Amino acid sequence: MEFFVILLLVVLVCGLVAMPALRRRRAGQAAAAGAGPAVDPFGPHGFVPPGQLDVRLPGPDPELLAAVDEARRTQDWKPAADLLRRTDATTAAELRWQRVQTLAGAAVRELAEAPGTGGMWLRHWRVVAPEDAGGAMVQAEFLAQQALRDPSSQDFRMILEEARTVCAEAERLAPGDVVPAITGLGVARGLGAGEAEFQSAWEAVTARAPQHMGAHLAALRYWSAKWHGSQDQAEAFARRAAASAPQGSLLPALPLFAVYDHLPDVQLVRSLFQSVVIRDAIEAAQYAVTHAPESHPVLPHVRHLLAWFLVRAERYGEALEQFRKADGHIGAIPWTYEPDPVAAYASYRAVAVAGWESGRNSA
Repeated sequence: MEFFVILLLVVLVCGLVAMPALRRRRAGQAAAAGAGPAVDPFGPHGFVPPGQLDVRLPGPDPELLAAVDEARRTQDWKPAADLLRRTDATTAAELRWQRVQTLAGAAVRELAEAPGTGGMWLRHWRVVAPEDAGGAMVQAEFLAQQALRDPSSQDFRMILEEARTVCAEAERLAPGDVVPAITGLGVARGLGAGEAEFQSAWEAVTARAPQHMGAHLAALRYWSAKWHGSQDQAEAFARRAAASAPQGSLLPALPLFAVYDHLPDVQLVRSLFQSVVIRDAIEAAQYAVTHAPESHPVLPHVRHLLAWFLVRAERYGEALEQFRKADGHIGAIPWTYEPDPVAAYASYRAVAVAGWESGRNSA
């Protein structure tokens, strides 16, 4: 049995390290290819079986999932509207942002599944209650996600222009609420805003919520080399945010997201994930998750990416700790960048367990 576990580990790790990824964000395919769909150690460790993993959210939010399920099942938007009304824009700004993101994402997925009719509940919401700020926020985010998921679409700019209009409407309906302004960052990125214009939009966000992790994640994308910045600009932005973060903030984890966004397409060198840059980013993220409140709605986002990096760095025991705390809901980077998020997550989780059980650990 021990020989089988070691042999399995060798196969999995070789898949993780040696197999070239087609793109940066598909590095998880290497693990999936090495592990195979049948390998998942959920039983002995109390993990959620692959078939029960929820890809809609990074972490638990029963009220939100109930509203999403009700909208999908009955097309009734009222539970979602009520939930957003009860989510305070000041004291629960991160949670409000995440709930708007999830509701919009649910409508995007439904429309993709049933073009023309999917997500009809959101359209009903906007028609029946045009002055409801929550509906305007969800529609603006829906349009932004719909456009940014396919920048090559001929309707790309037209959809983003509509998103910008709805963002302004949401700002009018909920003055001071940071959520429409954060959605506006994605819209500005997609429309190719210049640095001065984007910086102005960013300052409007930070004036309302200077420590908002979701807002920083949205801004980081603009400075990425994939959009309008460079690796140096993205990493500098992340380091500045991390350095100014107060105790309990998740911002020290931001450099890990910057590193992830600029990993090379082909990762053939195993030592890459033991490099000083990645090691420092991992340790900063570990500090963030240790000191942030367990109730922080963005904490699961950080745990998922941290677990991915720890597996790649062959720090299996530490990775297993993050998997235990984040297990069940997997709607987060890096899994959502995969063609099959469940398979990718389950494969990395299996690598962490096999590595820990065999005693192989680089840290």
